[in-house]
Amino acid sequence: MKRIGFIGAYDKTDMIVYVGKILTVLKQKVLIVDSTIVQKAKYIVPVINPSVSYVTEYEDMDVAVGFDSLQAIKQFLGVPESKELDYDYILIDVDNIKMFNSYNLQSADKNYFVTSFDVYSLKKGLEILIELKDTISLTKVIFSKELLKEDDEYLNYLSLGYKVVWNEYRLYFPMDMSDYSAIAENQRLAKVKFRKLSPTYKEGLIFLVDDFAKEMSENNVRKAVKTIEKGA
Repeated sequence: MKRIGFIGAYDKTDMIVYVGKILTVLKQKVLIVDSTIVQKAKYIVPVINPSVSYVTEYEDMDVAVGFDSLQAIKQFLGVPESKELDYDYILIDVDNIKMFNSYNLQSADKNYFVTSFDVYSLKKGLEILIELKDTISLTKVIFSKELLKEDDEYLNYLSLGYKVVWNEYRLYFPMDMSDYSAIAENQRLAKVKFRKLSPTYKEGLIFLVDDFAKEMSENNVRKAVKTIEKGA
């Protein structure tokens, strides 16, 4: 079981769901955990009997909302404390230091800092990192129409003195209007469809999955994306 952390104030729910869908096509058992304050997954992932906390199946993956730890999810699912959850990948969405610590993302297999370059996303996301007690390695996932050197330098400047080691490479999602439209349509239909996503957005998803799931191989990840596209 691998735990992958997605950290930051930027809205990353849809991206994480798309990543999870790719993994399911690759025959991986996936749990997405929305531990954010807003809990957007509660609104875009359909559920028959919503409650304060629940786990629901969506597009061949499980989505957990309203829990403050993996132990709480175990108790909900009736998994003994001594056993691991039966998933290949657990994708954990956090936007505050309390949940970062509660899910012990310090020891996650991989952590990403997801942001755009608007001041709110940057500074609110960095509020999480300023409270870190131990140094952590993070990979930047940037959502921006243009990836400017000055913007990246500004992020590096804001995080000076934080207990963060930034990986040299970054993952980039150059969002355009077609992506916003495709994502909104998917939300209305309560489906995961890739056909209307831009090629650059899909490339970002491919590079992201390949980055933390190298055992799958980039070629197989690309085939999985093609399979989802054919499903329309």
